[in-house]
Amino acid sequence: MAPVLALTVAFALGAIVAGGVAFGVSRPSSIEQTADRLRAESALRDKTQKTLTELARSTRARLLPVLDGLSQAFPADGTAGPVGVTAADVEEWQKAAIAAADGLADPPSGETATNVARSSLASAVRQIATTVDTYAAARDLTGPARTAAMDLTVRQRADALFTWSIGATALDALNIDAGYGHQHVFLPTSPGEGALTPDTEPEGSHHS
Repeated sequence: MAPVLALTVAFALGAIVAGGVAFGVSRPSSIEQTADRLRAESALRDKTQKTLTELARSTRARLLPVLDGLSQAFPADGTAGPVGVTAADVEEWQKAAIAAADGLADPPSGETATNVARSSLASAVRQIATTVDTYAAARDLTGPARTAAMDLTVRQRADALFTWSIGATALDALNIDAGYGHQHVFLPTSPGEGALTPDTEPEGSHHS
């Protein structure tokens, strides 16, 4: 082989080898790729979780006047409330319940635990809206029909609050796991309604 040709071949081989070594060194390892993927998934999960927690809080604020009104008009034990309720009051409750339901019509989705939380909260809001509609219809009835409809209202409200408490409990656990501490977005309930209640840990506490 001529000296020039040999030198050229040697140079080319050296470039190929060097390039291969450089690529091998600079190419992300499987561990690095996995770490990058986990970081991306964690960031997305955190964003979804924060969004859902904020949405739950704003929805809770919308529902509190509705539940307070129902509690005064028709306590959980089924007795007649001490406060008179007007048709205008009921109409305001219906508007608030519809707005809350619309706000949770397309909640952020994520992993299984997040989906359990969001689905429970969304279902609970729809049940509360139905409760208000049932109460509105019951007001126009008399006799046994009114009594039966009012009893249905009480049971629907209890079911809605229980469903919300499932979502609130799941959301609380998600926030603890993510390092944000306890985030209590529970709705007020009566002892006889059987809903899950928040633990005694302070808001933001990291104790599980």
